[in-house]
Amino acid sequence: MEQPKIGEEMDKIPYEPLLPIEMKLIRWSLGLGVGLLIVLVFISYTFFPAGG
Repeated sequence: MEQPKIGEEMDKIPYEPLLPIEMKLIRWSLGLGVGLLIVLVFISYTFFPAGG
């Protein structure tokens, strides 16, 4: 018995668009991640400045 090819199996899967709530969760996650990175950089530069 031959093993199925992953690419062929992936082509058989029908396209399913993301639900509105999924898009909202993705946006919130990206926004929160970027916001927290900005806070981390601010705290890093404020409390742990590089010598110079």
